[in-house]
Amino acid sequence: MAIISAQIKTTNTDILDPAGAGSPAGAVPTGKTYAITNILVCNNSTSAAATFDMHLVKNGTTLSNAVTRIVHDLSLPAKETFTFDSEKIILDAGDKIVLIGSPDIGAALTNLSATVSYLEV
Repeated sequence: MAIISAQIKTTNTDILDPAGAGSPAGAVPTGKTYAITNILVCNNSTSAAATFDMHLVKNGTTLSNAVTRIVHDLSLPAKETFTFDSEKIILDAGDKIVLIGSPDIGAALTNLSATVSYLEV
C-alpha cells in the first residue's frame, strides 16, 4: 500500500501526481493500475471553512462538472476531515483524481490537504 499527499489548489490539483512529473502527467503512470482505498481531505484552518470539488477523470476525457465531478462544493468546517472510503475505485493508466478547493489563501493555495491511499493491482 502507498500514500500520496498534497495541498489542494484553487485550480486543478492532480492528487496522484501533484508536481506533474509523471507519465502521463498528473495521472496513474503508464502500465499501472491503482485501487484507491481511501481519500482524506483535511481543512487545516483553525477558524475558517473551506470547500472542494472532486473529479474522477478517465484517461482521454476532459474534466467536466457535468460528467466527471463526484463531490460538489463540499463545505468542510475548520479543523475537520472528510473521508471517502466506503467504495473502492480502480484507476487505469492515465486516469486522474482531481481536486479543486477554495478559498484562496495566497498563491492559488487553500488550507485543504489531501491524502490518497492506494494499492497497485
